[in-house]
Amino acid sequence: MPAPDPTMDAIGAAVTEGRTGDPASARRELLEIWSATGPTGDPLHRCTLAHYLADLYDDPAQALAWDIRALDAADALTDQRVQHHHATLHVAGFYPSLHLNLADNYRRLGSFTAATAHIDAARAHTPHLPQDAYGAVLCTAIDEVAEAITRRNTGKRASSPGPSTG
Repeated sequence: MPAPDPTMDAIGAAVTEGRTGDPASARRELLEIWSATGPTGDPLHRCTLAHYLADLYDDPAQALAWDIRALDAADALTDQRVQHHHATLHVAGFYPSLHLNLADNYRRLGSFTAATAHIDAARAHTPHLPQDAYGAVLCTAIDEVAEAITRRNTGKRASSPGPSTG
């Protein structure tokens, strides 16, 4: 049984708040947790915070900054740490989503070479996805972003996470 983690609980509560219609409040709460965690804090906390903070920005440059932080934190994570939080997690399973988000941000910024590199990395990591609805959603999103890169489309995808207003 994992030990209680008040930081992950607070992150979860803020994310829920953001998804139920108050992204500005969720962003403020997550930024407060980020400030308390710091850039060298627990990599699981940093990865989770940055991953969800990125979704709360419509501006792809702001989202990109947070997604880079999420990937950096994931690189510092171990399976032991993530399994302490939830027994079924593996760090390798984080990478498809992290690279997908980076690819989508670079694409929206018109940096198609960087977008292609990250969409290729997302695809390379798909074998680590669970064979469930979550894995299927991510694979579909990877295909959507890859197609948008090919078309040189910089518009926001209808299925992308994030607030409707920045």
